[in-house]
Amino acid sequence: MRSAPLTLPRRLTASAPGWTTSADVIVVGSGIAGLTCALRLREQVDRVLLVTKTVLSAGSTQWAQGGIAAVLDPEDTAQEHLDDTLVAGVGLCDVEAVRALVTEGPERVHELVALGAEFDRDAGGEIKLTREGGHHRDRIAHAGGDATGAEISRALIAALHRVLDDPGIEVIEHALVVDLLTAADGAVCGVTLHVIGEGQVDGVGAAAGRAVVLATGGLGQIYASTTNPPVATGDGMAAALRAGARVTDLEFVQFHPTVLFLGEGSTGQQPLISEAVRGEGAFLVDGDGARIMAGRHPLEDLAPRDVVARAILDVMRDQGVDHVWLDARHLGGSFLEQRFPSIVARCRELGFDPAVDLLPVAPAQHYASGGVETDLLGRTSLDGLYACGECSCTGVHGANRLASNSLLEGLVFAHRIADDIAARFSSGDLPQREVGSTPGQDAVLDASRRIEVQRVMTLGSGPVRSGQSTAGAQAALAALAAQPTTEAEPGPLTWETTNLLHLGQVLSRVAHLREETRGGHVRSDFPERDDARWLTHLTATRRADGQVVITERPAGDPR
Repeated sequence: MRSAPLTLPRRLTASAPGWTTSADVIVVGSGIAGLTCALRLREQVDRVLLVTKTVLSAGSTQWAQGGIAAVLDPEDTAQEHLDDTLVAGVGLCDVEAVRALVTEGPERVHELVALGAEFDRDAGGEIKLTREGGHHRDRIAHAGGDATGAEISRALIAALHRVLDDPGIEVIEHALVVDLLTAADGAVCGVTLHVIGEGQVDGVGAAAGRAVVLATGGLGQIYASTTNPPVATGDGMAAALRAGARVTDLEFVQFHPTVLFLGEGSTGQQPLISEAVRGEGAFLVDGDGARIMAGRHPLEDLAPRDVVARAILDVMRDQGVDHVWLDARHLGGSFLEQRFPSIVARCRELGFDPAVDLLPVAPAQHYASGGVETDLLGRTSLDGLYACGECSCTGVHGANRLASNSLLEGLVFAHRIADDIAARFSSGDLPQREVGSTPGQDAVLDASRRIEVQRVMTLGSGPVRSGQSTAGAQAALAALAAQPTTEAEPGPLTWETTNLLHLGQVLSRVAHLREETRGGHVRSDFPERDDARWLTHLTATRRADGQVVITERPAGDPR
């Protein structure tokens, strides 16, 4: 049965901008991608405006436990890193994007060190490397044991603070981007944003720019259980979608296999047990103590995340349980405390001691492998709009991100974006355009409906899905979208909820269309990977009339 046409509004319901500002480039987001891009742009253009939804350190980067993957060992090679990434991506990686990642990555990491990032070192003073799932070499650099993201965030924010008196860069915190501003030809020429009470400016305003860089992170809050922070509501993806940008591979959501299970009713951001714990020798067992990954994959407990998550889901289904167990007891208390201080402390806060107890774990949403489609320079399908980090779809991750490639992607492509923008400025290729009209409907969904969106997505388009469940999700979300909007008061919580709704509608549509199991999810009605039919990318694009059109592109074809 064919699904009913999907239409989306052009913009969120919001008051007209009450103030304006301008910059050469507007960077939205302050994780590794946004901070890196803003710092590099400052050296090359006259004025950069960096806006972030809460405070500079509140995004997903600071929560990255495992580390950053790069070829730093002389015995390792870029080709091996590329091969591991392609295997994890299950046939849908863009090979040239991966090649850029693995060849430029080491230099970018060394630049981080020069900027002040302090990675853990071995006795000889070299950066200490470990291994995570899907990697055949020790190539994961970490900091503070399991606080890599927090250290990288600290170093980048410190670098930003050193130049805040530079008139060439301005930072606005507590600023939620509402929608993209476009010119008459569809090119992006700015954003509307709402600065929350604690911010520097009150109310909805408009920021004009010759280019906009979205580095707004993922969409984890679309599910009831996620490792993502509360700010991960897909704002940049949704704004780009409404403006007509191509959004690709949105169905490929990675569910991390080892998230601490706190009970069926636990929702929101959940405690992650880093893959690095298994990299140091921990392993998964079922209720009888049997090794779950034994014989399932040559890398066993260090298999790619989709393989491990699927194995756990199989055990949960077959044994009728809601979690399995992670056994790290043999590693010893002193080692665990030294190597994973944050994880051990968090577990103990919640009543578990990894040195003594088996840890209950189950898959939970972790990463969006798809997003706003870009080319190798970070350009989207809309002129003047760039995307970087988790909100983007560069082609690096394919159907399933390789562990610790996300921080590296943010570094590498942020540099590429900054350099491309600077080159286009020099050539006159990115003029300041006049904002055009934005015909079409506006809409909002009341914030009280967020839990319904999360419940529908978890049950309908979660780690185990089917044609029936995704069809049900589409119908339920359509019903929510049809709710009268007159009672919904525009504001940050309402806008975030609406962004989750719009992304959920598109995600459920493409998840329904993909009739196979690939990457981070299982289609229970199509349990096998089907390369003959589905070695292809699904792209959603909102037309001027509001209808969302889904197109297919064979893997390997140009973007």
